Amino acid sequence: MNDKIDKVPSGAAPTPDRITPVANKAIPVRHVGRWISGLVVVAILAALGYAFSQGNVRWATVPEKLFDSSILTGLWHTILISVASMVLGLVLGVVFAVMRLSKNPVTGWVAWLYIWFFRGTPVYVQLLIWFNLALIFPIFDIGFYRDEMTDVMTPFLAALLGLGLNEGAYMAEIVRAGIQSVDEGQTEASHALGMTQAKTMRRVVLPQAMRVIIPPTGNEFINMLKTSSLVVAVQYQDLLRSAQDIASTSFAVMEMLFVASIWYLALTSVFSVGQYYLERRYARGALRSLPPTPLQRLRANLNMLRRSEVAK
Repeated sequence: MNDKIDKVPSGAAPTPDRITPVANKAIPVRHVGRWISGLVVVAILAALGYAFSQGNVRWATVPEKLFDSSILTGLWHTILISVASMVLGLVLGVVFAVMRLSKNPVTGWVAWLYIWFFRGTPVYVQLLIWFNLALIFPIFDIGFYRDEMTDVMTPFLAALLGLGLNEGAYMAEIVRAGIQSVDEGQTEASHALGMTQAKTMRRVVLPQAMRVIIPPTGNEFINMLKTSSLVVAVQYQDLLRSAQDIASTSFAVMEMLFVASIWYLALTSVFSVGQYYLERRYARGALRSLPPTPLQRLRANLNMLRRSEVAK
């Protein structure tokens, strides 16, 4: 017989024409728990929506009073007291953080005492103490200026001192953690170049510490926006007090609370976006690639949808 049978030598790899490809069928894993949890959440949201729709709420009052002149005035006062208190707290935080890290035992002890007191007592109590300071000191006298304490301690000043001093205690710990995150070799190199302690702190340490300080500072400011609602205790005309004044005359208590909540949500959302871009800016030297911005994420999602449509 002249028939030849091709045999593959032992140990030799088979040629491509002899390999029969096998189609692998990928079977997606079913996540039953995800569907169940999603349905439960949707059912709860639907139940809440139905409950509020059936409640005794005059929903037309909410958009009607949303841009009321007194509400807008209170909104501006809320932004003003929040920004002013945050600036005061940031300045005090830097000062007391440096004092806390100082080798001088007196300044270190004073800084610790300040942080201990203002972090250990409620903001509401501190506001009431400043507002009722005239009960202890009826006359404000510093030599070159003398006046009644009730005229000096205005609602704005009481709110500023109550919020700003309390925020300074928290910012002192944040700034201290940021300063300690900078390698000590940076300070030693600056001193070797002839820089003073103050110049080293201002030009070398603090710029590098900002990457650690910025994220919690943004969170503290957003928290300050919400905490500022406590200034109603010192009769400061903020957003919440303006809403309460309208509610007392229109008897739309819940509706005005919804109006105040909408504005608080709007403020925190706007400043949260600002915080994101600020963190992104200070992360340039630490990350190889910066995280995408919300606009870049939106464009990426739109491009993905377009590609899926073209593929269909």
